[in-house]
Amino acid sequence: MSSSRSRSNPDSGFESTSPPGSQSGGASPILETLGLFVIVFVVQQFAYLVGAVGLMTGLFVLTPPLETNPWTVVTSVYAHGSLGHLLSNSIALAVFGWPIARMTTRFRFHAFFVVTGALAGITQIWAMSIFGEMTGVLGASGAVFALLGYLITGNRISESIAGRISVPWWVTLLFFVSIAIAATVLTAGPGVALVAHFTGFLLGLVAGRARVLDPKPSRRGTRRPA
Repeated sequence: MSSSRSRSNPDSGFESTSPPGSQSGGASPILETLGLFVIVFVVQQFAYLVGAVGLMTGLFVLTPPLETNPWTVVTSVYAHGSLGHLLSNSIALAVFGWPIARMTTRFRFHAFFVVTGALAGITQIWAMSIFGEMTGVLGASGAVFALLGYLITGNRISESIAGRISVPWWVTLLFFVSIAIAATVLTAGPGVALVAHFTGFLLGLVAGRARVLDPKPSRRGTRRPA
């Protein structure tokens, strides 16, 4: 077995086994994501001003059937319905995403953000279609909730507690589902995509427990024990 030196972040409770230079540095993916938020929002507002609401919807709003505008699976994650929506998600991204961005790579952070956000949006559309609703969804809330979920279960403290308590996997999953339901209820409100919140938060909890954002340790410079 090979081993490598680990570096830890005492402020966040996260630990990384990646070599220096492989991490995002914390600010980079956060600022890049915020930049995408702003760019997309400006385009949305311009479309409203020129009366191209249909074009804006086709570009940024995730609506059923998904195969009509498949790119909105991704673009809807970075779009927002109002300035307040944009600001709230931006603040949450900075607060919840910063410690995670400091311990993982830029690519992994962006991939996690867009994948969880897309899955949250798709699940919201699927759930609404069961009741015959064809409303579109947009926003980064699902991805932001995924970051919060990862922050809760993907740190050293949570891992230490989980390591001392041996329970079946289904009990852990049931516990995560219960937490996700509670968080969803607390964020309930008119026009809120609750299923997306639930899905994102649950994905984040499971991903944090599995430490999917931990960079793989490099074999360069590793030492083999005698």
